[in-house]
Amino acid sequence: MLRLDGNLVAKARQTRLIQEISTFRTQTGKPPGLAVVLVGQDPASQIYVRNKVKTCEALGMRSFRFDLPAETSEAALLEHISVLNHDPHVHGILVQLPLPSQINEDNVLAAIAPAKDPDGLTYENLGLLWGGRRRVAPCTPAGVMAILEHYQIPVAGRRAVVVGRSNIVGKPMAQLLLDANATVTICHSKTVDLEAQTRGAEIVVVAAGRERFLGKSAFAKDAVVIDVGMHRPSAGAFQGKVCGDVRWEELDGWVRAATPVPGGVGPMTIQMLMENTLHLARLLET
Repeated sequence: MLRLDGNLVAKARQTRLIQEISTFRTQTGKPPGLAVVLVGQDPASQIYVRNKVKTCEALGMRSFRFDLPAETSEAALLEHISVLNHDPHVHGILVQLPLPSQINEDNVLAAIAPAKDPDGLTYENLGLLWGGRRRVAPCTPAGVMAILEHYQIPVAGRRAVVVGRSNIVGKPMAQLLLDANATVTICHSKTVDLEAQTRGAEIVVVAAGRERFLGKSAFAKDAVVIDVGMHRPSAGAFQGKVCGDVRWEELDGWVRAATPVPGGVGPMTIQMLMENTLHLARLLET
């Protein structure tokens, strides 16, 4: 089984991205700028934000980190986003999710200027993606496509199944595969005989949000399996360990290729965030 190593793909793309960022700085006199807003003290979110800021600095981008207290009101957060929307040094705005219960996530995403949305999650950017006029694609699905491209896994003409229908992963993932000329089926919690669907696919992207949900019986021999899940169980044999939606240990000797968790799709999500930020910076500065 081929291990689809997201860390390896990210490092390969970073080499080119560093050169492109250097060229951008020379042409514009300033680096691409990414603002990351964290509300509250969620430990996992703090790790994600720290990794994003660290990656920015390593690539030669400028990061703006804003840590707001957990009791921040929705109105205060929206005002903060408005200021960033009008800051000429900020080319991308990321509000780390999840948010405290008093803040409506939809309202926050709607407040981000689509031209400064490197996550690709504003309704304008999602609409452009589904309308065939993509500005940026959501980072995780874009990272999946980059992995498939790096390992030269054919997509055109292949049967693909996406398990999950969120706006963050499932739906845009299906659209990107469709754009690459795959024949795509979206499955979800109401799908009857899910494994019958996944076994009929040559490429399966699992974004179900359920830890260790699918194993060998769900996949055809020689299929390509992309595991988007990320969990740290609080009980059981995998307590305290990071695992995905797929039972990885069952796949070796059966499927053709698969992404591990950790080290698969995760590193590519951050990489595509950086690439999207540079792309938006170019659009804003030219």
